[in-house]
Amino acid sequence: MRRTPHPYLRGELLVVIDCADLGRAADFWAGVLGYVREGPALGTYLGLVPADGQGAEVLLQRVPDKKRDKNRMHLDLRTPNLESEVQRVRGIGAVLLTEQPLEEFGWRWHVLADPDGNEFCVVQPPDAGRRDHDAG
Repeated sequence: MRRTPHPYLRGELLVVIDCADLGRAADFWAGVLGYVREGPALGTYLGLVPADGQGAEVLLQRVPDKKRDKNRMHLDLRTPNLESEVQRVRGIGAVLLTEQPLEEFGWRWHVLADPDGNEFCVVQPPDAGRRDHDAG
């Protein structure tokens, strides 16, 4: 597969996610994002890349310490259908942290956690419902 990384001003952008178990984290994030393993783990690292080779790499890093507090940075998965995407990622192993969707300025989202407790959001933009209705 030919790989085209996601650029930034002076190089390549990638996202690093701390985890306790590389295999478990790789299975989870590959399933959620539609990514594939870049190759075998190298020490405490395992890379995931988009299946089509286009986009940012996710680098999983095994760390000995457990997550303690709220993430200062997190991923958002923007989707036109909030509830179905939340159900999909829960089926892969995500834990729902919000009982009801949060709402602000027309945006709706749920906060979830991966198997290591790292928070991420599934977000529906304000115009998603209108686009879905217009398409149907």
